[in-house]
Amino acid sequence: MDPAVLRDDMVDSLEHEAKAVVSTERVSVAMREVPREPFVADESAAYADRSFERLGTRVLSPSAAGRLLEALAVRPGDDVLVVGCGVGYTAAVAAEIAGEANVHAVDIDRRLVYDARSNLAAAGYGGVLVDRRDGVGGLPGYAPYDRILVEAAVVEPPRALLEQLTTGGRLVAPVGHGAQELVAVEDGETVAGFGTVAFRPMLVEGEQAAVVERNRTRREDREHARRAAERRKGWEQSWIDWDGIEGTGGPDGPGRFDRRGGRF
Repeated sequence: MDPAVLRDDMVDSLEHEAKAVVSTERVSVAMREVPREPFVADESAAYADRSFERLGTRVLSPSAAGRLLEALAVRPGDDVLVVGCGVGYTAAVAAEIAGEANVHAVDIDRRLVYDARSNLAAAGYGGVLVDRRDGVGGLPGYAPYDRILVEAAVVEPPRALLEQLTTGGRLVAPVGHGAQELVAVEDGETVAGFGTVAFRPMLVEGEQAAVVERNRTRREDREHARRAAERRKGWEQSWIDWDGIEGTGGPDGPGRFDRRGGRF
């Protein structure tokens, strides 16, 4: 069947009172224009209202994407930042509304950045800038933004992202630890809620699926060193300088100790 017909059917179902997740003309028209095939692994199911897995991330269902985009309320010409863009579908719909040159996206996983760039180009939105960044810091080089969409759960909206909004700009994010609510924040205040959601938590540097082993923080390195030292017996502990145990191994960098206290 013609993909354009499938997109129309998909959006019709999202507008129907049974789901009612798409209500504005801008989002409706944009979702009817943006193909989903480049963003999902199974093209035959691209317009089914369900999520998919790709490269360790969840590709949002059309319903979930529609809820986010309605809450974001992108306008033509808005400068938009999508944080945790994943495969790039919501960035593509935002670009259809605001214009490719006005949409920027970041993801912490390098594989997803490459995938999103490829998907967006295949869908006709190659002008969207996608960069590999820790989402909590946003993309300050292109700030301020009229709209920021966070596609991962946060306990509270990151301060750096709020600081990158224009006056009157809007940030939309799933907020909460455990139970989550999709909220819109403007000028530092929550101005609207859009019901409960269930998103994966925002990753921080070193936690992305692409790495073999998660990077340890200084605090964790210090704790590992302390625990290793506490497992030693009597005379083996006599040399330990507890104040000198740091995640970096002191001024000489990371290191291990032999039982006489020397590095090796």
